[in-house]
Amino acid sequence: MDWLRLESPAYWVTFTASFLLVAVWESWRPNRECIVPAGPRGKMHGILLCIVAVITTTIFRLSPVAAAIAAQGNPWGVLGFESIPFPVRAIAGFLLLDFTKYFTHWLYHHVSFLWPIHRVHHSDPDFDVSTGARFHPLEPVLVQAVDIGLILLLAPPPGAVFFAKLAGMILNFWEHANANLPARLDLRLRRWMITPGLHRIHHSQGIAEQNRNFGEIFPLWDRIFGTYQAEATGGDEKLVVGLLGYQNARSLELGEMLTQPFRKERPGG
Repeated sequence: MDWLRLESPAYWVTFTASFLLVAVWESWRPNRECIVPAGPRGKMHGILLCIVAVITTTIFRLSPVAAAIAAQGNPWGVLGFESIPFPVRAIAGFLLLDFTKYFTHWLYHHVSFLWPIHRVHHSDPDFDVSTGARFHPLEPVLVQAVDIGLILLLAPPPGAVFFAKLAGMILNFWEHANANLPARLDLRLRRWMITPGLHRIHHSQGIAEQNRNFGEIFPLWDRIFGTYQAEATGGDEKLVVGLLGYQNARSLELGEMLTQPFRKERPGG
């Protein structure tokens, strides 16, 4: 399978389809009213996403899938050893990449110089599908550097990297949906994957809840490391998203989002 040739078209098809499907879903069954309407929010977050895309593609000439292909000859890459059955290597590679996302996310909340960068994502005054595109350019640069370094070191199968990246993109938009699943379905799904209800807790203005539910695809890591929280304190109806001091339209200004990591946190934040 020519994973490298598939990577770019699969990325854009998955990106577009995931975004549109979640946008339709949350417009049909919204969880709550947004402070700023979806149109202006999507516009500003879309511009930020374009800036991120230009910066990351300029810095990284090697995509994660290309890195996996390049790493196949790495004699120290344990996930490239052909003596290990391919399904084991593929599953281990997929899980490892998801655990890396969990751990780097945890670091962004617990390392003092990383939090101001990640704060841009949490300072969204609302919570909807476009929040999945709201990241300061420094964050995806650092995350991708870790991912590519790990891939080059351990040499997971390119197919595992390909599907892990697509699944991460789908779940990123899905878990930021301003929508509700039927209660029974939510309970069943959250055993295996992050749901919007679980991730919304992570976007609470309460610091204790911000330090819960770090997972991107699987809630497994949160359960193992004790960061899983099934319900918001006081229930979903009383959950307030965002950061204190940032719950206003000013937080959606492009200059505000780009310069926020280099300024002091607003009073109350």
